[in-house]
Amino acid sequence: MESKIFSVSLEDSPRISINVIPGHFTTSNAHVNFYLDVGGLKSSALAARDAARALAVPYFSSTPVDTIVCMEKTAAIGAYLAEELTHEGASAINSGNDIHVISPISNVNNNLVFPDSMLQWITGRNILLLVASVSSGRTVQSALECLTYYGGKVAGISALFRALPDTPGQEIHALFTAEDIQGYILSDPSQCAMCKAGVKLDAIVNSEGYTKITGQ
Repeated sequence: MESKIFSVSLEDSPRISINVIPGHFTTSNAHVNFYLDVGGLKSSALAARDAARALAVPYFSSTPVDTIVCMEKTAAIGAYLAEELTHEGASAINSGNDIHVISPISNVNNNLVFPDSMLQWITGRNILLLVASVSSGRTVQSALECLTYYGGKVAGISALFRALPDTPGQEIHALFTAEDIQGYILSDPSQCAMCKAGVKLDAIVNSEGYTKITGQ
């Protein structure tokens, strides 16, 4: 599996790259034929800073942002993104402002919540939602429901990778999309062509990475 790994980079910023591993993977609700490793963007200071600069472009001159809500361990990128958005400049709408960078937690029912001490940065605030990967869209939907519950105003959604096309009224600005990975397929488990062909699963994927399925 790892022997076939390759990288995909942004043409104008080669340090912004993701590793792509071919195989047969399962998420909590879908099957995919490539694992997109965005861990380097989340853990490398230089890559996170470059990613943040690229992610800031759609919002720099026109979108007020009070808070960046980071999902799936994207806080390092979120911090650099806040810095980019608050740079002094004639066209920077958030110049000189303070942007808070926070993450929700999961309660015992696995619902996203914010501690009371953080609500001052959510309720009535302009929120930029940052996620690592959008495949089924459930992470984004769960986050949006949480922010709506607490009275946040979603000003934008950004992702490192987006597999799904945008839905009306919910544009997601992504560094990479499925179109960047030739042959990328996202399937409902019941419709997975690899499963129907008898190809066994290689690994289970979540926001932390992947875990190989042993004993096959």
